[in-house]
Amino acid sequence: MDIEFGPDGLVPVVVQDAGDGAVLMLGYADAEALRRTAAERRAWFWSRSRREYWRKGETSGHTLEVLEVRHDCDRDAVLYRVRASGPTCHTGRRSCFHFAEDGSVVAPPAADELGAVLVALRATIADRRLRNPDGSYVAGLLRAGPARVAQKVGEEGVEVAVASLGEPHDRQVAEVADLLFHTLVLMESAAIPADEVAAELRRRSK
Repeated sequence: MDIEFGPDGLVPVVVQDAGDGAVLMLGYADAEALRRTAAERRAWFWSRSRREYWRKGETSGHTLEVLEVRHDCDRDAVLYRVRASGPTCHTGRRSCFHFAEDGSVVAPPAADELGAVLVALRATIADRRLRNPDGSYVAGLLRAGPARVAQKVGEEGVEVAVASLGEPHDRQVAEVADLLFHTLVLMESAAIPADEVAAELRRRSK
């Protein structure tokens, strides 16, 4: 990643929840911290006060799984899009940005658990297509071609409808999960961008 580091060798890092877009914290990283983050898919930073590297969650256990790393148009700021395993702020709050202009504490938005899981699944499905590992259900389904993927989505849709007409609650949950999962596989197979689907849903919500 071609980054313009500051005179101190650091670049600011904004941490964003990949599920709902909430800003969780701001940290700093140098080239080595970025390298560790890319290698481990865990958020690494450089502590300006302690003058040492630190991985989020080392002591609290509230780690940040990094699903994507981006930089801005000037290449002088970095974005970690993450899935958080717990509150990010050392105060126990989800986000470090919980103060209003007048100093009062404001509640950050609640985590969108479903959104975060779907984002993580999208990343996993894309990885399976890229690496095409033996024994992977997703890779095998993608290799089978668009018609087979579409067939699976159709089958799962029917199973959701049937389950909703009287099957136990846990069965309904399982069938809905199957349909969502296979829909994500279809999006990967057909190269349907998630942001375009999101934009269409936002348009409809208005």
